[in-house]
This record gives sequence, structure tokens and C-alpha cells, in this order.
Amino acid sequence: MLNKRMNITPEYSTCRVINGGWQLSEGHALQNTIDTAPVLKAFHQLVEQGFNTFDCADIYTGVEELIGQFILERKKSIGRDDTQVHTKFVPDLSILGEIDFNYVERIIVRSLKRLNKERLDLVQFHWWDYNVNGCLDIAGHLVRLKEKGLIANLGTTNFDTKHLKELVKAGYPLVSNQTQYSVLDRRPEKEMVDFCQTNNVKLLCYGSLAGGFLSERWIDQAKPSSLENRSLVKYQLVIEDSLGWDGYQKLLKLMKEIGLKRGCSLSNVATMYVLNKPAVAAAIIGTRSERHILSNQQIFKAELLPEDYKAIDKLINQYPIIDGEPFELERLEGGKHRNIMKMNLNEE
Repeated sequence: MLNKRMNITPEYSTCRVINGGWQLSEGHALQNTIDTAPVLKAFHQLVEQGFNTFDCADIYTGVEELIGQFILERKKSIGRDDTQVHTKFVPDLSILGEIDFNYVERIIVRSLKRLNKERLDLVQFHWWDYNVNGCLDIAGHLVRLKEKGLIANLGTTNFDTKHLKELVKAGYPLVSNQTQYSVLDRRPEKEMVDFCQTNNVKLLCYGSLAGGFLSERWIDQAKPSSLENRSLVKYQLVIEDSLGWDGYQKLLKLMKEIGLKRGCSLSNVATMYVLNKPAVAAAIIGTRSERHILSNQQIFKAELLPEDYKAIDKLINQYPIIDGEPFELERLEGGKHRNIMKMNLNEE
């Protein structure tokens, strides 16, 4: 069975299932707003069950503040902060070439205030456009803030292997890279996994449930014509570029069959598949309500056998891996993967 925690560094460990925050941002839902009361209730229950690592970002509108509210509630109820928060530093595309140290420090201090933290556990750096100079300089500014004690650990999010190598060569103390990785999107297996294993960098994986597409509710369903949130829009594109709808349906049925044999859900199987991969420290799973908690617990109670992984691989290896490196298509100007993203959300 899988361990519930894994060390990213000798001094710092993370839950292997991280509570995701993108789906809680104000711009995520396409049709309705989110009621925060059940979310906060679920947060308390998750932490009490040992799932105390949260993922968010400076650009997830309202999410740092929501987690900060939860942290205040924890401090009041138990007298201390028992959470870990992984946030991001994502400077807007429109100002990439204009950023200086003061800007970086201001955004990091803002995250500290929003989260009611004295130090950020992990800051994951993102750079929208590699053609704009300054990426390594900004990474250096983050290192200075780490040295000042504002940040405990530094990682990246959505970097490709080439630019991870450049950061490491420049001396950036990289402990993790957050990347999209699932049974549907295996781009990290091209180069990134090997690089991370060689350089002691851990992968924190989002999209392992494809925004909810990797669940029983989609079995035998026709391809939808409209979708309720940006996650589903995003991951329908992933399905189109990997297995296609027919192959995706075959995969759902196979993983449901495996789950029935092992005493877990289809979604658990999808998560366990990713967690079993080399260099992977954690999967980031969105949580809106307490119904997700029992499902998360089952990931660490059930066990997949080698034959289960082989059966999944046999099926998905019949289909192409999505083109390019992780997040390469998402950077392609005018491309369908890029068009659903918002790249200027860091206004104060």
C-alpha cells in the first residue's frame, strides 16, 4: 500500500494527496458560484484525517484568502497552525519584462498576509513565456526571499525539462515541479521523470482525475456539448488529444473493473496509477465538500497489483502521448489549450 506522506527534502514532507484549490477560484465555475461554508467544513475534516497539505496560487482569485480564513479558524480551535500551504508566484504575462525584486517581494508578502502565514512552505514559480527575458533573474529574487526567511522551499509549476535544467544549472534550489500527469496525459514520461530522478526533484501532479472525467459518472456517456467549469473544458481537450472519446470509455471501464477487484473507486485507481510513478511525490485533487474525504482515504487502504498497472499500460500504450513536453501545447499562441487560460490575474 502507498504511504500517506513523502519527503520532498530530508526536512520537508508532503501529503501524497494534496488538497487542490484551482476549482475554488472565482473564475473557475462557468455557471454558478461556490458556497464556501461546506468547503471550510471539508477543510477541517481533511486536516483531521491527516490531509493537511493545500495547493493554491496568487492568481487563484479568492483562494489564498479562503485558506487563510481556514488557518485562522484552526489557530482558534486548536491553538496552532497544523497546515502546509503550497502557493505559486505567477507574474502576469503582460508585465513579464518589467518585474523587479520589489515586485516579487510585494507579491510574496501579499501571499503571506492572505494566508495568515509567517513563512510560505513552498512557492512554485511559473513563467508564461520563455521568449521573454528575465526568468532566471526572477528566480534569483525568490532565492533572496528564501534567504530572508519568507519562503521555506522553492519549486516550479508548468516548466518543461529544458528550462528546469537551466534553473538547476543557475543554482535555483529546486525541490519540486508541479505538472499535469495522468493516465491521459503522459508527457512527463518523455524526459522530465528521468531528469527529476537524477536531480532529486519531486513531481506534484495535477490533472490526475482530469477535472472529474476519470470517474464512474462518465461511463457510457456521450461526449458533452457544454461543460460546467474550466477544468472540464481543459481536460476534454486532453481526452481529444490522447485516447479520444472511444479509447477514454474503454479506459474508464477497465479502471472500474480494477477498482471493483481491489475495493476502491475508478478515481482511486487513476490517482494510485500516478502516485506509483517514479519521481511523483503527490497528486493534487480538488476538494469542494466532505464527500471527497472518504474517497481520498481509500487511496491509502486499497492496493493495486502489478497486473493492474500492466493492464492499464497495455490499453493506453495503444494510443499516442500528447505532443510535446509538459505545458508545451498550453504555451502555443493561438492554440486551443492556451485559449482557455487567463494569464493576467495578479493585479492587486
